[in-house]
Amino acid sequence: MTPENPGRAVLLTASHRVAPGLLSWPAWQALRGADRVLCPDEHHPQLPYLREAGVAVEHVRPTAEELVAACAGGRTVVVLPSGEGDRSLTDGLARLAGSGRAAMPDLELLPGSYDLPGARLLDLVQVMDVIRRACPWSSRQTHRGLAKYAIEEAYELVEAIEAGDRRELREELGDVLLQVVFHARIAEEDAEEPFSVDDVAGTLVEKLIQRHPHIFGDETAETPEDVRAHWLRAKAVEKGRESVTDGVPVGQPGLALAAKLASRVRTAGLGVPLPQGAGVGYELLALAVRAEAGGVDPEAALRAAARAYRDAIRAAEGL
Repeated sequence: MTPENPGRAVLLTASHRVAPGLLSWPAWQALRGADRVLCPDEHHPQLPYLREAGVAVEHVRPTAEELVAACAGGRTVVVLPSGEGDRSLTDGLARLAGSGRAAMPDLELLPGSYDLPGARLLDLVQVMDVIRRACPWSSRQTHRGLAKYAIEEAYELVEAIEAGDRRELREELGDVLLQVVFHARIAEEDAEEPFSVDDVAGTLVEKLIQRHPHIFGDETAETPEDVRAHWLRAKAVEKGRESVTDGVPVGQPGLALAAKLASRVRTAGLGVPLPQGAGVGYELLALAVRAEAGGVDPEAALRAAARAYRDAIRAAEGL
């Protein structure tokens, strides 16, 4: 006696971050060729597109035993789990297969769509929107009130980079990204000139394309110095700047400010002598300019020395 063909069960998953209906060709083949298509969620986002394609869907939440029985006789049954998945069904199938009591169908997990790179950013924007509306603290924040956190998070990111801590780096990058998304969400509420995170991203994309004419245009760049020159020229045109010092924030730490000015002067090929004066300020200025010319970040160098000093202090304390 020939044993009955146990059939085939297909669990078809789809990313909620991809527009419904944009399924892979293997997914559409499985749906069109199935004997039955089951979906426990009558509000599943794929249903309108399946109906439009002529795929009949039954609103059923099968148990493991019911799914195995539905596949018996060589039938193919496709199950569309809800967005949260169906843990009870998959656990039940695993138990049933392990028991040896049933002839199990071929089980297949078929991804119908995949997340694109950056897809989790959509989740971040959605979560930030909920927090902005529902959180008593976040709903009251302003650009000005959050400004100090942007500075703090930037410094913590630099610290993670310099420490070489990959776990901290990942977390601190997220904290910096939070500042961007938070400010963009607040900006949506501006009555005079609102903008969204999409506007922020769109402006950045345009800027990157304009400042990389050696990639997206007809310019050529053979060295990092060539790239930097393209960047500065494009930036000057965009901002309508007259001086190489335009756009250098004077509120940044002193060593970083001195190094930035020296970099602008060197890149522009200007022969500007250092101002002479008495006092440690002029000495530090000369050191910062010398460091920049030698390819050394004076701020980073001082922080490294300060950390060594901190370690020496702790050692003297017996810590």
